[in-house]
Amino acid sequence: MINQIVMENNTNNQVKSLTKTALAKKLGVSRQSLYYRHKRPEVDEEVKKQIESVLTDHPSYGHKRIALELKLNKKRILRVMKKFGIKPYRRRVKKPRKKADEGKKAVAFMNIYKLLCPIAPFVVWVSDFTYIRFGSYFIYLATIMDMYTREIVGWNISRFHNQELILGALQDAVSRCGGKVAIYFHSDQGSEYDAEATTVFVVRLGMIISMSDKASPWQNGFQESFYSQFKVDLGKPDRFELVGELVEAIHLTINDYNTSRIHTSLKTTPETYRTAYFQKSSRIAV
Repeated sequence: MINQIVMENNTNNQVKSLTKTALAKKLGVSRQSLYYRHKRPEVDEEVKKQIESVLTDHPSYGHKRIALELKLNKKRILRVMKKFGIKPYRRRVKKPRKKADEGKKAVAFMNIYKLLCPIAPFVVWVSDFTYIRFGSYFIYLATIMDMYTREIVGWNISRFHNQELILGALQDAVSRCGGKVAIYFHSDQGSEYDAEATTVFVVRLGMIISMSDKASPWQNGFQESFYSQFKVDLGKPDRFELVGELVEAIHLTINDYNTSRIHTSLKTTPETYRTAYFQKSSRIAV
């Protein structure tokens, strides 16, 4: 019994006296791997990439506007920009003011939220985007919903938040709907929506642009509500090992929302609601 206690004490003393170098050699790993590595550098690197993506579309943006674009804290954006030495690619030049221009207001798009309640599909499409964090990365999802049927008619997934994210969703909607588009295209006043490439594309499709008032998310409430439930249905992204698995899950969750999940307001699925509407319309026409 005494010998056993002595052996246990000797073993404990050996473990306590074992250096990190010896322990690493014993485990067959590098000594550096035994130290805790903070995740902040990885997260900062991801934020840096997102900042550079915004500056590609908006070269004159400072940290405050970038923070609004990425929906992140402005102090965090400023810290990362200072850390990596990132500055606006293009500074705004002050131009002399003309008296003829004084008193003029910037051209604003109409806001159909206050004017129109759709009574059929393909009258109003509403659009918004959200981000999904996957490890140290951000995955952005843009969707387009038919306001009447609540169906997601188009979507796009991207690593970056820019106008290409929205254009991809629009192109997907046009493709899925066989080239048919709504009369109105409603969104908030985010720069990815009022960017020239986006507005020109929407107009060429034959849609009328509508935008919510500033700081009025309830004027695009259908999309806000969708994302709130969508993230619950999607579940925790960290359960996936690969980003491809997350992307697949996003597609499946949207498809399930359209085809299987009963919408509270519709009392059925969006796809069934749309199908029933056109079946009824065809019977009336006959």
